Amino acid sequence: MDQSGRYADLSLDEDTLIKEGKHILVAYTMEPAEGHGYLETAAHFAAESSTGTNVEVSTTDDFTKGVDALVYEIDEAKGIMKIAYPIELFDRNVIDGRSMLVSFLTLAIGNNQGMGDVKNAQMQDFYVPRKMLQLYDGPSKSIQDLWSLLGRDPQNGGYIAGTIIKPKLGLRPEPFAEAAYQFWLGGDFIKNDEPQGNQVFCPLKKVLPLVHDAMKRAQDETGEPKLFSMNITADDYHEMQARADFGLETFGEDAPRLAFLVDGFVGGPGMVTTARRNYPEQYLHYHRAGHGMITSPSAKRGYTAFILAKLSRLMGASGIHVGTMGYGKMEGGKDDRNIAYMIERDSADGPFYHQEWYGMKPTTPIISGGMNALRLPGFFENLGHGNVINTSGGGSYGHIDSPADGAISLKQAYQCYLEGADPIEFAKEHKEFARAFESFPGDADQLFPGWREKLGVHK
Repeated sequence: MDQSGRYADLSLDEDTLIKEGKHILVAYTMEPAEGHGYLETAAHFAAESSTGTNVEVSTTDDFTKGVDALVYEIDEAKGIMKIAYPIELFDRNVIDGRSMLVSFLTLAIGNNQGMGDVKNAQMQDFYVPRKMLQLYDGPSKSIQDLWSLLGRDPQNGGYIAGTIIKPKLGLRPEPFAEAAYQFWLGGDFIKNDEPQGNQVFCPLKKVLPLVHDAMKRAQDETGEPKLFSMNITADDYHEMQARADFGLETFGEDAPRLAFLVDGFVGGPGMVTTARRNYPEQYLHYHRAGHGMITSPSAKRGYTAFILAKLSRLMGASGIHVGTMGYGKMEGGKDDRNIAYMIERDSADGPFYHQEWYGMKPTTPIISGGMNALRLPGFFENLGHGNVINTSGGGSYGHIDSPADGAISLKQAYQCYLEGADPIEFAKEHKEFARAFESFPGDADQLFPGWREKLGVHK
């Protein structure tokens, strides 16, 4: 059934839709299945995303038609369609009238992905009007809060050097805590790797007190505050809260320096919202484990990594992993910096829409995946700043001297960027950074040919 007469209106003007502020706008790439027309398929997609059925039904009235999702623009040559969703379509909380991400995803990503006339479709960008934006939680804590906890300028505190406890699994409680202590002697921030939780060989209630003791000893020895991001991911929100409550009790006066990590992609928006609403005083760390199954640049369905990050800010994540923009081991490229800009700025351009955030707190870009001190100066140059959290596992524990020296080398890489210095010349005056060349010779050979002769390394 061709539904383009009802679910498409190509006379609608995008600027007018934005000015009126009555719709969430979504841009997709879409390819119809063989034998199906583009506008016809796009209209069916909009119908399935809102009020439509595959047949005419007697229960549809004039009000129902007033909340139809409408295709308002198509570019068949580029495979692009844009749909306007009336904000009345989206589910609201019974308890407080606020909006929920699951409703947005149910409509805009739901059954339409599996329809027979849609070969593939992928969400590329979306625009949220101010009236709707105010119904989402947004972050309660931001990188500015971490800067304050670290005793830095709360407006421009700079790079936070972090790591991930490695190996990601297999350490018993005492070696785990010792690994944390060794890094904290030079670095700022440690996170659980996403699988680390309450394994039988490393029970949470045994390891966490040891980690806190390691934090206290490192703080005493260095005179600097330290941060820890604890994985509270669980299937059941009671279990999440049990882990979180134990963490707060264990860290005591250091509880403000305890972040909560949730695997928000596999756990879903409800997991993030549970943490955001029950623990608003904690920094909420969104790990996106599993996202590559739909956000890979090779994927043609679902949504992109840009969409995932933008959603995280709406639901209240304080920080989210955004990849390494081609500088680490993860998929991605230099242009992925627009992901960071969208979540950290109050006004930013996406692939299709400009978004104003109207003062909603920012979400920190967290950089992780194969990074070390040698890769960081180029990364900072591409991004244009270093106000990020970087968790370098191998980049710290793989340093030839110690995890603490690895952490120091990361901070020195940021200093090198700030000074606009040549990395090899900078290395001659900064031992830990210089030793990173010997620690990661493959990267050194690729990024800085001739480094051995220039640094006097002959082995």
